[in-house]
Amino acid sequence: MQDLHGYYLEDLEVGMSDSYAKTVTEADVVMFAGISGDNNPVHINAEYAAQTMFGQRIVHGMFSAALISAVLGTRLPGPGAIYIDQSLKFKAPVHIGDTVTAMATVVEINQERRRVKLETVVKVGDTVVAEGVATNMVDRKPA
Repeated sequence: MQDLHGYYLEDLEVGMSDSYAKTVTEADVVMFAGISGDNNPVHINAEYAAQTMFGQRIVHGMFSAALISAVLGTRLPGPGAIYIDQSLKFKAPVHIGDTVTAMATVVEINQERRRVKLETVVKVGDTVVAEGVATNMVDRKPA
């Protein structure tokens, strides 16, 4: 892989995978709320969150989705790939202090359309917190 470009279409194979992990901090949640505008009290107000089914504050679901974007944009397929779409199901909450790992695995390559479909899974330990499928448009090798 080159420094300024991720994998080219011709270099990808079904089954290839990569991941990105991050331990979520209080600052991450506060900054994500500020950037996204999602100030739902379940994310930022401990007293409110204590009264919910979660019993405590939870991290924004889209924070997990952003970690998928980190994998796709920096590792696999990596720089140069264009994120086309994403299906996503949230399965379990993420809490401040959790280490979240986003993984992407190539499941289909369409050479004609330059599309790569990847299974995306986000976990905290062995618990799946989000899962789905992403499609990226990937460059061919320069002639």
